[in-house]
Amino acid sequence: MTITVSYSVDYMDTNPTKMTFDNINDAHDWIHEEVARRVQHVVDHSPYTLSETDIQDIEANEYTLVSITDGVVTEFMCI
Repeated sequence: MTITVSYSVDYMDTNPTKMTFDNINDAHDWIHEEVARRVQHVVDHSPYTLSETDIQDIEANEYTLVSITDGVVTEFMCI
């Protein structure tokens, strides 16, 4: 079974990043690493001091941009 993960930059992204994996565990690992990388990028480049709540909100938003498909079922990530 091939798992496809689509990760958009934002809700209007017409060309999201797509990755394929042989198993769901590898897909979840990649998603968590990519979310952490994107959140850290926002934190590093923010001109403001971000609270822990701000960072959690950014992370939650990032997970809404991810979808997983295996050809039959679509799973949307949530934390």
